[in-house]
Amino acid sequence: MSPRETPRRTADEPSDRAVRLRDWVRPRARIVGGAAALGVVAGAAAMAALTLSSGDPGGSEATAFALGALALGFGVLGWSGSVIAGRSVEAMHRRLDTGSDWTERDSRRAMARIAGFGTGVVVGVSVLAATL
Repeated sequence: MSPRETPRRTADEPSDRAVRLRDWVRPRARIVGGAAALGVVAGAAAMAALTLSSGDPGGSEATAFALGALALGFGVLGWSGSVIAGRSVEAMHRRLDTGSDWTERDSRRAMARIAGFGTGVVVGVSVLAATL
């Protein structure tokens, strides 16, 4: 095969671009998806516990949903704040020699987990409320 020829792919082989995309998406989906799955369980459990304690399924649904929405909003706001100011905060930590291990990447990951958890709570509460 000459250098100008490109090797032929079979239909079963993914392209390099697809492989790179899959390798980029997998860890991010694992972080957010794991938190969302935990949030679904926590949201359903919170709504069930609130309903058992208060006897008001409508009020417990609203309370649990609001708490999930609060976590989702905090996560999204925190993630965007990490993106916007993260490098400046890292530079400040280096300049002041604080010895902190805070990084923009760690902050974004934490906020993505919080947002995923809040999304899961909202979904869990909604599904449980729809089934009741």
